[in-house]
Amino acid sequence: MARDKGKFIQDGSFFGWDGDTLVFNILGKPNASKDAIGKPYGQQLKVSVAAKPVGGKATDHMVRFLAPLFGVTVADIEVVFGRMNVNKQVRIKAPQKLPSVFTKGAEQAGLFED
Repeated sequence: MARDKGKFIQDGSFFGWDGDTLVFNILGKPNASKDAIGKPYGQQLKVSVAAKPVGGKATDHMVRFLAPLFGVTVADIEVVFGRMNVNKQVRIKAPQKLPSVFTKGAEQAGLFED
């Protein structure tokens, strides 16, 4: 199924929403000392994983790392592009939780008004 990859992400942000699905860009760092969500880097979010970048295993590990942070199952996360690359885009269906970097980004973008 073909998608307009940038359609849901506003200029200057690393994430956006497609209905109840969170869409965001990742700059991956495989073979890191630990799994971690970093800070936004331009229009990408830095995500480090301890897995080696061999045959997409680092991406698979990243998906398993992200699932509990968003309160979803692994099956709820789709890697749209970049499975074998450090530049990725993922879609998370109906996340139940959001790491703080997403709420901070949304506040700065004016998505949550007082």
